[in-house]
Amino acid sequence: MVLILGGTAEARRLAGELVAAGASVLTSLAGRVARPRLPPGDVRIGGFGGCEAFAQWLRSVDVRAVVDATHPFAERISASAAWACPAAGVPLLRLERPGWRERPGERWRWVPDLPAAAQAIPSGARVFLTTGRQGISAFAAVSDAWFLVRCVQAPDPPLPARHELLLARGPYALEGEGELLDAHRIDLLITKDSGGAHTEPKLDAARERGVPVVVVRRPPRPEVPTVATVREARTWAIAQALTQGR
Repeated sequence: MVLILGGTAEARRLAGELVAAGASVLTSLAGRVARPRLPPGDVRIGGFGGCEAFAQWLRSVDVRAVVDATHPFAERISASAAWACPAAGVPLLRLERPGWRERPGERWRWVPDLPAAAQAIPSGARVFLTTGRQGISAFAAVSDAWFLVRCVQAPDPPLPARHELLLARGPYALEGEGELLDAHRIDLLITKDSGGAHTEPKLDAARERGVPVVVVRRPPRPEVPTVATVREARTWAIAQALTQGR
């Protein structure tokens, strides 16, 4: 069995390709999103209970390989996998989509974390906040700006005092993103460097309108073998499953 630590579009695609190739696939989801998009193959929902418990779980089942295809900002599970897989003797690969790159005509400001992003907001700004529902509390104390907060599901309080909540799930289209910016008179976009095409149109819309962007850098990742494409991860996973099965 190949274990995929999932929750991303790449993880779902990888699961589908491995299932189509005849592999036994189990995708693990954190369970933080209600009604998640389920991938092909078997699915488990919930955490592993820490590094040692994860290693014990890996030893208790016939996992031949683990692909960490979680979100670039899912620090905890990636760190746990980097510890648990070597402890259990299971090969681990990280599948991580490339980050976004600033292009000519864009006005980006890179910051290390969400609190720094909150500090970068000018007084009176109308902000399109697309950093996800976790960590919204970092912006709760910003009282002199207005926020359009977009999440897949409602975030826990505290929230900014002046805000409108928009519940939506990507992928998003350029036309729709532009209409949002125009309708709400957005003059600042805040996002994480998630990468990928599903949510990139907001950057295109901001570029067309000259809207500046505050981009939160990715956190440090464990030093494990890493690939950028589903094809590479699929080839590796199948090879590992066959090798470990001999």
